[in-house]
Amino acid sequence: MSQPPSRHSAARRNAEALLSKAQKREQNFKLEQERESEAVALKTARLRELRLAKEAEDEKLKAAVRPAAPRAPKPRRSKQT
Repeated sequence: MSQPPSRHSAARRNAEALLSKAQKREQNFKLEQERESEAVALKTARLRELRLAKEAEDEKLKAAVRPAAPRAPKPRRSKQT
């Protein structure tokens, strides 16, 4: 006849099951962190591109608009007393 499973083997199976659950949870957590990190990196790159494009456009507009000719200063009048 077969012997019933010993307490040690049952405890070992329970411990291994708990360990595998913890490892799976840790792996999922790391994967999610990596995904979030990639999302932040993509967002940062996109915003940087937009900022650089805006700065380039602003420089073009600044160069296209010529400054108005400076006015000749008005002669000062002396106060009449």
